This record gives sequence, C-alpha cells and structure tokens, in this order.
Amino acid sequence: MALDVGKVRVGVALTDPLGYTAQPLLTLWRKSRGEDFRSLLRLIRKHEVTEIVVGNPLHMSGDLSPWAAKVHEFADELHQRSGLPIHLWDERLSSVAAHELLDEAGHDRRDRKAILDQIAAVVILRDWMQAREESLQRQQLAEQDNKQPENS
Repeated sequence: MALDVGKVRVGVALTDPLGYTAQPLLTLWRKSRGEDFRSLLRLIRKHEVTEIVVGNPLHMSGDLSPWAAKVHEFADELHQRSGLPIHLWDERLSSVAAHELLDEAGHDRRDRKAILDQIAAVVILRDWMQAREESLQRQQLAEQDNKQPENS
C-alpha cells in the first residue's frame, strides 16, 4: 500500500495481488487523526497489506519540508498502530507525474481533486516498487559475481 498524505486528503494505492502493478484505491478525506487511522487500519486488514510506502515530501533541494516532519510523525504512528514496515519514499514530482498521467488519459483538469492524490500514491508506489526490483537485481548480480570461480 502507498499513501500520499496531505493536510486534507490521503491518496491510497495498492499493488495487485502478485505485486506487479500499482493501482489507485481511494482518496481518504481526513476527519480526525483517530478516524484517519481507523479507516487506514480497516483498509490494511481488508486488503491484507504487508508493507506501507508513505510519500516523503522533501523540498526540491532534498531538505525536509515542514510538512515532512508531520508526515514522519504520521508514518511512525501508523507503524505503531499497524505493526507493519513503513517505507518513506521521496515523493518529489509525484503530483507533477500524476497530472501528466491524467493528461495522457484525457481526464478533465477541473475534476481532478478527488483522484489526484490516488494517482500520486500510484506514482509513489510504482517508483518504490521499481527501485526495489532494481536493487534486488543488482544484489543478485553481485552474488553471482562473488560465486564465479577465479581463472588462474
């Protein structure tokens, strides 16, 4: 599961059962901290989530934004409540990428508010999944290189 945590809304995306694709699930309109976590925990149970990726809102310079501190607190509390691993993932330009995807799909700019956060969560999840796959491939190649017998 990936979350694009905002002040008013939380975009939620999930992988398919085999973990190959990222798909939008819903936009959670924030009510109160307690209700937000209750809603997320219901989704986590319903969809049998095993890991959560939370968008980390960094400045373009890579420095933490003021909102990032709040998102880190949110992620820590979600970890405490769910017991699941939480991965903070750089979300710079995820909203730009979400707008581009919606443009490509021909989605009207005036009607995006309700789904933009979901699509941003899809971008976050997709990018995290791709980076994890690339890391696993590099690790496998390194292990193969270490097993190669040396020619004398």
